[in-house]
Amino acid sequence: MSQPPQQPNGPPPPFPGGVPTLGFPSGMPPPPAGFPNGPPPPGSVPPPAGQFPPPPGAIPFAPGVPVAAAPAAPSGTVNGIPVAKQALNTTPSRTVYVSNLNEKVKLDVLKNSLRTLFKQFGDVLDVVAHQNIRMRGQAFVAFPDEESAEKAIKELQHFSLYDKPMVLQFARNKSDVHAKSDGDFETHYKQRMAKKEEVSKLPLPGSHKPTFKASRPQQSKWYFTEPTHFNPTANIPDEYLPPNNILFLQKLPETITQQQLVDLFQRYPGFKEVRMIPTKKSIAFVEYDNELQSATAKSELSGHSFGPDQEMKVTFARK
Repeated sequence: MSQPPQQPNGPPPPFPGGVPTLGFPSGMPPPPAGFPNGPPPPGSVPPPAGQFPPPPGAIPFAPGVPVAAAPAAPSGTVNGIPVAKQALNTTPSRTVYVSNLNEKVKLDVLKNSLRTLFKQFGDVLDVVAHQNIRMRGQAFVAFPDEESAEKAIKELQHFSLYDKPMVLQFARNKSDVHAKSDGDFETHYKQRMAKKEEVSKLPLPGSHKPTFKASRPQQSKWYFTEPTHFNPTANIPDEYLPPNNILFLQKLPETITQQQLVDLFQRYPGFKEVRMIPTKKSIAFVEYDNELQSATAKSELSGHSFGPDQEMKVTFARK
C-alpha cells in the first residue's frame, strides 16, 4: 500500500470540520486565552500570553513575595541516607564494618540477622557486635576473602535492616578470627588491647549530657553542668517519686557487673542502656525509651534477689 506524501516543511493537514477544542463539546466556544482547562473564576486575572496556571499543589508565584525554599535534608544524611562522619575506608579487607544499626534490637537477634543477610555473599566466619555505649549500633562481619566482603558492601550498602539503612565499609583493623588463622593472634591481641586502653580514656558518647551522682547511699539526685537552685523532688522519698524513663537501682552487690544488669533489664521493651557509677558499685541507672516501659521493668524487677540479703531496690530516678 502506498504511503501518503510527507510534508516536513508544510503545515499539518486540516482537521475535518475545523480545529477541535480540548475537552469542550462541539458548538461551544473555546476557553479564553491563558485558561486552557476552563473559564477563569470571577474576578481572576488571566496569566500572560503563552503561560499556563501552575499544576495542582504548586506554590503560585507572586511578585515581591519570596518563595519558600525546600526543606533541607537532616544533617548527616543525603537524600535520607545516613553519611559516615569520616571518609569511608576503601582499602580492601576481609572484614566488613557495619554501622547505623538499630540499637533497640536485642544483640543475639541482631547478630543472627546479620549472619543470615551476609552469608549469601560468602562464608561468614564471625559476627562481632556489642551493646556497650561505645560500640552499640555497630558490628563486624568477617569473610574468608576480600572479594566476598567487597561484594557484600556493594550489594547491601544502605540496605534497610530493622527500619535503619546500614552504612558499610571495609574494616580498618584485622578481625580476631583472621589473626588466629594467620598465626599472629598474640601480637594482634596485644595491639588491640593497647588501643582499647587508649580509647577508654576518651570521653564517652553523649558525655556532655547530665550525669548522675549519689549524694547519700539511699538517695539519688540529678546534678547538671549548669547550677540548679531548686529541686521540687529533693525531699520526696524514693518510693513516691513521679514516673521517669530512668530507673535508679540501689543495694546492688559490689561484685555486680554492667553486663549482668544489661542482661537483666534488656528483657523488657524500650531498654536503652545501663549507667554505673565507677566509684560506687552498689548503685546504677537504667534508661528506657519512655516512662511506661520503665514502669514495667520497675514493677517486674523491684526486689530482685542476687543472693541472700541482696535484694535490689528499684525506684524512678529524680528529675
